[in-house]
Amino acid sequence: MRRIRHISGNLTLEDAPVPAPGPGELLVRTEAIGVTLPVVRKLREAGGSAPEPIGGEIAGTVAAVGPDVTEYAPGDRVTGLCFGDAYAEAAVLHTAMASAVPQGARAGDAVALVRGGVVALGALEAAGPRPGESALITAAAGGAGHLAVQLARTRGAARVVAAVSDPAAKGDFLRDLGADEVVAYDAPEGWPGPFDYVLDAVGGDLLTPAVRALRDGGRLVAYSSGGGTLSAYDLLVGGRTVTGFQIARIARDHPETYAAWRDELWGLFADGALRPAAAAEFPLTRAAEAHALIDHRVNLGRVVLTP
Repeated sequence: MRRIRHISGNLTLEDAPVPAPGPGELLVRTEAIGVTLPVVRKLREAGGSAPEPIGGEIAGTVAAVGPDVTEYAPGDRVTGLCFGDAYAEAAVLHTAMASAVPQGARAGDAVALVRGGVVALGALEAAGPRPGESALITAAAGGAGHLAVQLARTRGAARVVAAVSDPAAKGDFLRDLGADEVVAYDAPEGWPGPFDYVLDAVGGDLLTPAVRALRDGGRLVAYSSGGGTLSAYDLLVGGRTVTGFQIARIARDHPETYAAWRDELWGLFADGALRPAAAAEFPLTRAAEAHALIDHRVNLGRVVLTP
């Protein structure tokens, strides 16, 4: 089979043996692989010449099951987060991270919905949304952000504002998904706040204006890999709060919550209340182009590799 590994700073295509699933694992013939900003950032910052596996979201058909696996069988369609070599024609997926893909759902829908959607829904739940509130969603055109815009509506948001790098290029896409207004990151003085809550997937220098855009008692949920620092004074003024959200902790420590969120997402998808968008699809041989699209922040929805 073919796979992509990160070698000496480059995404390198290589031939490799098909892996064998171990206890509790599935061998999945991949049909779609999600490309995410955290993975792109991690590889950009990585050093050394040792080959590195690239993990990520996958969807495909079960080709074989490991010992003691009873929940799935060859021929089942599944999706989930692979911690080994995900950028490959076949990948190993642990059953704890797997979920069935409903009949009629595309593999691209599955990788766009399940991981990015669970992140978006978890961040939203951490904000404790109440009907009638106003929300600001940053990185709103990204894989998780475009779903967060829609999910905020399902939780009763009266006003949803989307913050992006280029409102002119991304505005129509986001308004079609339910955003009331689309604003630029680099012009926070023009944000139509104050907001009851902010879901931030950007971090860095954007954290301070995002907190200051909150009304008294407002809540910011930070789920970015971009870092950043805040002044305690900005939190004390108006009694604002910041919560850090990490989906890996939920998947590890609260699997029942993770499963409930995943099931809710599929239900919303089936009802037509949630529309995952695939920004672009690339073959494995063009993985570097997929990463560049993410790195330049020009994608509208999830970027997908299709072996």
